[in-house]
Amino acid sequence: MRGYFAIGIEGVSKFGNMGNLIRTAHGFGAAFAFSIRPELPEGEIIKIKSDTSKTENSLPFFEYDHLSEMKLPKGCKIVGVEITDDATELPSFRHPLNAAYILGSERLSLSPAVLDKCDHVIKIPTKFSLNVATAGAIVMYDRLMSFGKFAERAVTSSGTPIPKPSHVRGGPVLRKLKKNNS
Repeated sequence: MRGYFAIGIEGVSKFGNMGNLIRTAHGFGAAFAFSIRPELPEGEIIKIKSDTSKTENSLPFFEYDHLSEMKLPKGCKIVGVEITDDATELPSFRHPLNAAYILGSERLSLSPAVLDKCDHVIKIPTKFSLNVATAGAIVMYDRLMSFGKFAERAVTSSGTPIPKPSHVRGGPVLRKLKKNNS
């Protein structure tokens, strides 16, 4: 799959949810995970309970005290996940090829400063706010479905998936350099 993504939480206060999000991000192939302004007790660290995938050895995790410290690669779009009136509903959203998704903490929404930095704001069309790790998993799954190039779903639940077409390989592409006549 082309492109990359990262995912994080602003103001995380429950290390279990952050750990769950990080482990899920590892499973979905995230490039890295992050937190901004973690609100954990002094000396508390993000822990990933029951992590059989050894995520801490496979997925970089960054903690930032302030949004201004976060440096993203050129071309990476910041996508806020928040319930706002003008947010795009997830099923209608076209994911950027390179994206950093950021969710609000368990108790609070994304701060106005973070929302101002977002290139896009999306929301999951549910009746009420979801657990932050669950919301992150839904966004990552939707990204995978959008970019994954899977077989098309069957027309009925008893049908079989419609196989995706085989990749067609063409010959080499030759690019000629334009000669400068100056």
